[in-house]
Amino acid sequence: MTVNSLAETGDRTTREQLLRHLDAEFNKPFTSWDCSYLRGRIVEQSSTLPWDYEETVRGLLSQSQGLLDMGTGDGEFLAALSPLPKDTCATEGWAPNIPIARRKLKPLGVTVTAITEKDIRLPLNDARFDLIINRHGTYTPFEVHRLLKPGGIFVTQQIGEKDNVELNALLGVTDMFKTHRNWNLEVATLELQKAGFRVIEMNEAFLETKFHDVGAVVLYLKAHPCQIEEFSVEKYSEQLVALHKRIQENESVSFQSHRFFIMATKP
Repeated sequence: MTVNSLAETGDRTTREQLLRHLDAEFNKPFTSWDCSYLRGRIVEQSSTLPWDYEETVRGLLSQSQGLLDMGTGDGEFLAALSPLPKDTCATEGWAPNIPIARRKLKPLGVTVTAITEKDIRLPLNDARFDLIINRHGTYTPFEVHRLLKPGGIFVTQQIGEKDNVELNALLGVTDMFKTHRNWNLEVATLELQKAGFRVIEMNEAFLETKFHDVGAVVLYLKAHPCQIEEFSVEKYSEQLVALHKRIQENESVSFQSHRFFIMATKP
């Protein structure tokens, strides 16, 4: 049974069916940031971004002898960039992804270093890399600066503080993004400049993300725990039932995503 096959949620039995279904969605094994089972259920208008992160990175690879991918996820994006520089490394902080990334990237000669939130200083040598890339991962500007060679480049695409804030509001959450409050292009640019970087390109954009069923919302919140801390189906059951009804009436619900892009160099 899918969420969209359920009848009106006002019926007690159907409400219970919906919540059981959402519990099952939430408890699905999650081993990768590439959620193929969400394709078509969540549609992000990423093609409207005024920059192309992948194209930018590919254009810099030929000039690089050393590459670091911070927060590589399951390694799929990095593997797709092959052939890679001889000295290519990756870091990953989400435990289920680490063995997957290692299996995928080891044949390409890439070492994947497991890290935790406490690892401010990475176990990598100073001035080792020509290029450091980071898509939607956390980073410490001074540490990125330490790892880059003079003339090296840092490329990052980040999720901003205003990402899907309407979703939080619908679920009654107002203290959103505690860990990424005031996280936007201006703040990130100033941090990099204070660390010694020269910013050579920057941009910021807002785009529409559509959710076509409430189960996709549940899976999204599981995959992005910083969106709503300690999210669970039980805790937000009433709001999820109301959101399901809204999606049924309108076929989808849309929220605004917040992205920004920075390319900076170490003089």
